[in-house]
Amino acid sequence: MILEIILALLLGILAGTFTGISPGIHINLVSSLIVSSLPFLSFIHPITIAIFIVAMSITHTFLDFIPSIFIGAPEEDSFLSILPGHQLLLEGRGYEAFIITLYGSLAALIIIILLAPIFILILPFIYNATKLAIPFVLIFISLYIIFREENFLISLIVFLLSGFLGFLTFNLPIKEPLMPLLTGLFGLSSLFISIKSKSKIPKQEIAPLRSITLTKPELLKSLLAIFISSPFCSFLPGIGSSHSATIGSEIIQQTKKGFLFLVGATNTIIMGLSFITIYAIGKARSGTADAIKDILQTITLHDIVLIIITILLSGILASILGIILARFFVRYINKINYQYITLFTILILFIINLIFSNLLGILVLITATSLGIFAISSNSRRINLMGSLIVPAIVYYLFY
Repeated sequence: MILEIILALLLGILAGTFTGISPGIHINLVSSLIVSSLPFLSFIHPITIAIFIVAMSITHTFLDFIPSIFIGAPEEDSFLSILPGHQLLLEGRGYEAFIITLYGSLAALIIIILLAPIFILILPFIYNATKLAIPFVLIFISLYIIFREENFLISLIVFLLSGFLGFLTFNLPIKEPLMPLLTGLFGLSSLFISIKSKSKIPKQEIAPLRSITLTKPELLKSLLAIFISSPFCSFLPGIGSSHSATIGSEIIQQTKKGFLFLVGATNTIIMGLSFITIYAIGKARSGTADAIKDILQTITLHDIVLIIITILLSGILASILGIILARFFVRYINKINYQYITLFTILILFIINLIFSNLLGILVLITATSLGIFAISSNSRRINLMGSLIVPAIVYYLFY
């Protein structure tokens, strides 16, 4: 059993590396494929499959900043890194930008270990006390983020349209509804946009790790913002790391480096705590957490200890892989034809959705892709596309 778990951990890290550096291929897609294939995986112990998904998910959060910084093809959890990340990339400091997000993710491992027992002990009481207020909190957070936009009308339209699409998707007879919805909104849309992008990337510098640091004020401000926003956002339905980082940076102003550290940390914290949340309150707050809930059915304390150990080990190994891969990208970024890679990825994603969804799912995929392209083209922050998950959650808590 131990060898089986170690193999699942290593394979999960390998899968998370693939999804992390592949634009448009999300861990929710892989998790959906695994859940769809459970009848064929009955010979594997459920906790082994869960370990694979946890390792993949944590590794993904460490590495998904590589395409968002170096290629400009982010996902919903890493798109906030584009602005400061690309600013440093255009200064020849893309490697430095990525390493800072890596520092944030490593710090997140310690924070997850510290918060896990607190979550297990007090989250059930907090959740039961605030359950009735959850839809109103979601409405407040969404409106706050929307009306902070320069063009809040467009952002409101994007949020409502994505919310309507999400509500329809979850109420139509679509197999694996999250797959076409998230693939279109955050995957294919950014891939189609990236085909048009032909910006010239300057020669990049590989600075020694010891020279890539944050000042004490930058670090303290980032950590304070993390502790203010991440625990609160981690158990709210439809709220992801992008919301947490936005709220944290709004409360405590960040420098470019501080913001990258903040985004890296919240990305990993929200993912890690989503697995703890299943055990604490029985609710899944991410696509991969939902997959684990389906796989394990009942999660024991022994399971959650194994999951926490997996989070720690996969994060440490992912950080080493991240340094190696970032150096590779820096050396060869100008020699890789990303248009061919992008076209191939688009084709693969469409075929996967065609196989595991139905014709209604393909219609959702096309609609979601169009909405995602509209959001990017209209300069609406892609955080507003999370309305696809937030609006159904609000409707559920208000009327069901």
